[in-house]
Amino acid sequence: MPSHHLHAPLRSSTATSTTISTQSFTSRLILLLTLLPLSLAALAFILQWKGNSGFMMDPTTANSRWAPQGSHIKNHEIFPGMELSVLSPKAHKSSDCSSLGRSGAPSFPYFRDWKFDFQANLRPKICITTSTSAGLDQILPWMFYHKVMGVTTFFLFVEGNAASPNTSKVLESIPGVKLIYRTTELEEQQAKSRIWNETWLSSFFYKPCNYELFVKQSLNMEMAIVMARDAGMDWILHLDTDELIHPAGAREYSLRQLLLDVPGNVDMVVFPNYESSIERDDIEDPFGEVSMFKKNYDHLPKDTYFGMYKESTRGNPNYFLTYGNGKSAARVQDHLRPNGAHRWHNYMKTPNEVKLEEAAVLHYTYSKFSDLTSRRDRCGCKPTKEDVKRCFMLDFDRSAFIIASTATEEEMRNWYREHVVWGDKDLKLKLLKKSILTRIYSPMAIIQGLRESGVYSSVIQSAPTTLSRDKFLASVDSSNSSRTVASESMQSRKTNKSRENQATARKVLGLETTAVSHEAAVPPLSPPGLLVEA
Repeated sequence: MPSHHLHAPLRSSTATSTTISTQSFTSRLILLLTLLPLSLAALAFILQWKGNSGFMMDPTTANSRWAPQGSHIKNHEIFPGMELSVLSPKAHKSSDCSSLGRSGAPSFPYFRDWKFDFQANLRPKICITTSTSAGLDQILPWMFYHKVMGVTTFFLFVEGNAASPNTSKVLESIPGVKLIYRTTELEEQQAKSRIWNETWLSSFFYKPCNYELFVKQSLNMEMAIVMARDAGMDWILHLDTDELIHPAGAREYSLRQLLLDVPGNVDMVVFPNYESSIERDDIEDPFGEVSMFKKNYDHLPKDTYFGMYKESTRGNPNYFLTYGNGKSAARVQDHLRPNGAHRWHNYMKTPNEVKLEEAAVLHYTYSKFSDLTSRRDRCGCKPTKEDVKRCFMLDFDRSAFIIASTATEEEMRNWYREHVVWGDKDLKLKLLKKSILTRIYSPMAIIQGLRESGVYSSVIQSAPTTLSRDKFLASVDSSNSSRTVASESMQSRKTNKSRENQATARKVLGLETTAVSHEAAVPPLSPPGLLVEA
């Protein structure tokens, strides 16, 4: 019993000590959990305060990583479109270019300035020339996509819709864009070109439709070379507004980077073309809705190309619907000349040419059902197998013209689905596995990002309300000239009379003299067929 009473106080003291220790640990844990979020909040406040004070690096100051290596960028230059000026939010005006409107989704936060001003010392300086009658819904996405690719300057030879006052006033307001209207003065100037006295383009003279367009493009390219040289350009490309450069194979997705890596002794680089392969017959925005393309012969193993040739053509005349010999970029230098819409040449030497193994031109051909009738309406040929050979260079264009000229709407739609639309899922999967068909999403993502960032709507809003007097008169002259040509084409097709083209008028003017022989122009050519392999 004595010993029992002796140890009882000891047990009571131990229990009390344990309780106090537990309470002390709990209090410290609660204090730690309280102080931790307060400390993190204070740290975040300090970092934000320092960032606003200029101590944190802003993306607009991280200059060097945006420019391709070797492009001579200075420390204070910024990536095009990342200027500090931000477009103030305001209500968007209504426009007939509804597809160019801005969505509410945040995207491409660095495209704060739609002008995409490029610093003068960025190299190489690249320009694109084109001949177009398209509207803003096609030209603006095409143009700003190539601005993202690194193109600094555009020489646009415009007529039709592209030359109308409402369209041209927007295009005129974009930095780096020069519009050349198809006026009487321009035609008189081009009538004096040395090209008319040379043989390399002579086989295309005095023929209608596509042949006449081919000559017009070559004359425009000749003028663009002079303008490119005067503007200090390093490279020049000729692209249509249904074509996008796909600079695959470069260290970054950039045409500037791709051309920067071209050896200095190369005069011309050839971009094999891929052809759009649509999967629906109701495409309205090809750049935003088409992701599947048929690869070029030059980018496929020979046995794959010829082994799958019949399945790839699906009964069409050739592997591609239209051309298959790509487009090219030329280094701007003395004696440069066009060699048709697809190539360049030099009066004094044979250019050193390389063909790119991964990069390509994406050609969105016949991607809209309306392309059938639009091509028909601008040509005055009779819809017969004999006469279409006089107007079109490629077999599919001839067949499409005849169908569009003779068939009903329903018959045209069925023909379009059979020959253009890829509706057979099993065949698509088979050709995708063989890499004959391929998916390319980058252009679609970039163009959609530009749209969501409000680039297209901003340029429309920022355009002046009117053109200057001289530009307005030039645009009206060009638009009227285009409508007159279209009207004559339709009338001649209805009356089965062939209209005289502009080239014939040059004969009357006596501009033909002794012809000078040069390598013949490269026309749009179909890809190799099975007979070539045999």
